[in-house]
Amino acid sequence: MTFNDLIQVILVTMIPTLELRASLPYAILVLEMPWFTAFLLVVVINIILGPIVYFALRFFLNIVIKIPLFNSLYERSLHKVQTKIQPKVEKYGEWGLALFIGIPLPGSGVYTGALAAFVLGIKPKKFMIATVIGVLIAALIVLLVVLTGSEIFSWIIK
Repeated sequence: MTFNDLIQVILVTMIPTLELRASLPYAILVLEMPWFTAFLLVVVINIILGPIVYFALRFFLNIVIKIPLFNSLYERSLHKVQTKIQPKVEKYGEWGLALFIGIPLPGSGVYTGALAAFVLGIKPKKFMIATVIGVLIAALIVLLVVLTGSEIFSWIIK
């Protein structure tokens, strides 16, 4: 494992909608990084990413939505927050947000979770708890799929 490998994994983890859902398989299957190292790296980066996005929204949102492309992305994300995430958060609190972050599907994850927490007025401490739980759920699911899928795949080839 090289420094370049670490940087690649960090950069892929930081891409919105991809996050650890792409970087964990990339690290394990493409870069052949040990699964435990890859798991720790993407989990830590994703957890750190949560509060950065959450607090950046406070400072940059009013500036960024003046740009038509970003405003369009924001409006779509806001619609998703209001229709999909808000009912879960109202019913289950931060656990609903954690489950949303933890579902390893495109459009869920830390970026959308931070936007949801920001829009719904979830306090930073509760958001951080939801982020940690959600990232761990997502990472465990993705790791399980990658490890079992890669083993099944290697068994079929041999």
